[in-house]
Amino acid sequence: MQHKLRSTIDNLQERVHTHLLESAALKQQMVSVCTPSILLAAQLLADTFRAGGKVLLCGNGGSAADCQHMAGELVNCLTKTFPRPGLPAIALTTDSSLFSAIANDFGLEYVFERQVQTLGRPGDALIGISTSGNSANVIRAIEAAQTLEMRTIGLTGSSGKLPNLADVTIAVPSTNTQYIQEAHLAIEHILCELVERLLFDRE
Repeated sequence: MQHKLRSTIDNLQERVHTHLLESAALKQQMVSVCTPSILLAAQLLADTFRAGGKVLLCGNGGSAADCQHMAGELVNCLTKTFPRPGLPAIALTTDSSLFSAIANDFGLEYVFERQVQTLGRPGDALIGISTSGNSANVIRAIEAAQTLEMRTIGLTGSSGKLPNLADVTIAVPSTNTQYIQEAHLAIEHILCELVERLLFDRE
């Protein structure tokens, strides 16, 4: 019994080590692969806010949570040590009544497109997050935004259709959903920090 417990603990420990090391290795790879697109996306967002536009965000599952997280950082602030005015950002994932009404009446693939068509304006920006790069409702939202002359940013992995659609795509070099999501959170924090500095840096 004791030997079996020891073996189980060793196995779980190995899983912890593997996940953390592989996730860290991916982020190291992103330093060279993703930095140029992160800088372009940050500049696009800063230009949008500077011109009086707003940012809409959409994604599914864990990416929906990312949308709410990033919108919260923009409307509030990233850190208390860098106070600044709020920036207009709306996560299109939060209104369950609206979301379910569109899904019920038209289909899940329209839940973001409909909101972009209603809330978006020329000069606004849309951030579409899809780890697979193939989320139909995110792709439709990107296309609707471009029809409205909104600027678009895609956060995705190394595959799918999204990289060829958005004006700027930050493509994490992985197909592992968990690692991509972990990388997306780091990218979202970096984007918020860069936008703050581009707009409000006092030095």
